[in-house]
Amino acid sequence: MTFEEALTLASRVGLLMGALTFVVLSLVWLERKLLGRIQRRMGPMRVGFHGLLQPIADAVKLVVKEDLTPAWADKGVFWVAPLVVFVPSFMIWVTIPFTHDIVLRSLDMGLLYIIAFSVLSIVGLVMAGWGSASKYAILGGLRSAAQLVSYEIPIIMVVIAVAMLPQSLNLVTIVEDQRVIPYAALQPLGLTIFLLAGIAEVGRTPFDIYFAESELVGGPFVEYSGAHWAVMYLAEYINTFAIGILVAILFLGGWTFPFMPDIPWLGFLWVTLKTYMVVFVMFWFRGTFPRLRVDQLMSFGWKVLIPLSFVNIGITAFYLFYGWPGWILTLLSLLITAATGYAMYRRWTWPARATTAQRLARARAYRRPEVSNAG
Repeated sequence: MTFEEALTLASRVGLLMGALTFVVLSLVWLERKLLGRIQRRMGPMRVGFHGLLQPIADAVKLVVKEDLTPAWADKGVFWVAPLVVFVPSFMIWVTIPFTHDIVLRSLDMGLLYIIAFSVLSIVGLVMAGWGSASKYAILGGLRSAAQLVSYEIPIIMVVIAVAMLPQSLNLVTIVEDQRVIPYAALQPLGLTIFLLAGIAEVGRTPFDIYFAESELVGGPFVEYSGAHWAVMYLAEYINTFAIGILVAILFLGGWTFPFMPDIPWLGFLWVTLKTYMVVFVMFWFRGTFPRLRVDQLMSFGWKVLIPLSFVNIGITAFYLFYGWPGWILTLLSLLITAATGYAMYRRWTWPARATTAQRLARARAYRRPEVSNAG
């Protein structure tokens, strides 16, 4: 590599880092405003127009805040852990394309590269918990490892099913193959699994059990403060945006317009809009669903998502081998998704329905009408 090529690559990396920092600031503001609207409050309003400068104020506060290190911590592991969490979340953007040409390096094995690097963050979480020498942090680190390893399996299986359709692991090839029909129409089951497992991978509600403040105070990061905690926070939002753009690329057609030629700047805006829409859904989940218990979280991963991911691969293989029309794969995916959703709804609402039935039975036994909610 010549000096000019190295300088060009460094400038691209710096530009990517600046763009991701801007994205994180925008996501922080968007999440706080959206959660405020869901909870019937205003959200940030004081710093800047409608609180637009609030994320910058928070970032400055975190950078200048005192960075404490516990006296009993393993200082080497404690200091390195945030970098081990952050670096893989940044490195996966090397091969994530925004358009056919706007990509740092288009790799033929791009999907494999992304999966291989994304799992390395698990090591950083375990190091953060262990290096803190805190019981809460260690328990949070072990929970994070168990959760992320479990939910990485359905993500990998869905990626395999997606790669089977264009017979390629190149993200550009996958997007170009969706120019007519996006894979969300062919594999709604795969889209559902990938989105849910992706939310669990970044540890967001309702899958934020290793950050459960009511149980573990702050998970593996309970002893971190200042810039070190800010690095962890930055990695979480970068990974959130990464899940959003992967959903847009793998299932929503990326930058392509059906039956229209490529226009680079319009394609960039189109894939960015899709990504923010997916992230909006993830924020909506946080403001809507309660946190799962640790046993519910692990059961959902191992007993629901992992079996469904194998089923998704199976029906995709039959679709390709026997040359079925696309609507059959779509219909099978929708039927399996609907049946699973109904079964999960019946399962999780059973305690409420059982309590209601007992109240009605007691009311009949005492021969008096059930008291209405209005009364």
